[in-house]
Amino acid sequence: MSVLPPEACQTMPEVRAGVDALDAELVALLARRFGYMNAAARIKPTRGAVRDEARKAQVIANAAAAATVAGLPAGLAERLWETLVEASIAHELGEWDRLRSATTSAA
Repeated sequence: MSVLPPEACQTMPEVRAGVDALDAELVALLARRFGYMNAAARIKPTRGAVRDEARKAQVIANAAAAATVAGLPAGLAERLWETLVEASIAHELGEWDRLRSATTSAA
């Protein structure tokens, strides 16, 4: 089944095909985003540099502003990005530790 734009959907299978296709794209985008978290873990010189509350607030504000422009429900982006950013920080901390322990183990 081909994926139709939402406004062209006439049946629930068409809607579900669109949602499933979009979910696959979102997962691919999340994987790409987490690739940047891996790069950040590699680049940041100290573990303490991983959590940056000012940057976190900026990222969430940027998402909220974009969501407003896109006409999404108020508060949606803030809730989603709070979870996303916290998961990103947790991932980056784990990657930071993994990279440093690999270096220490190899020495």
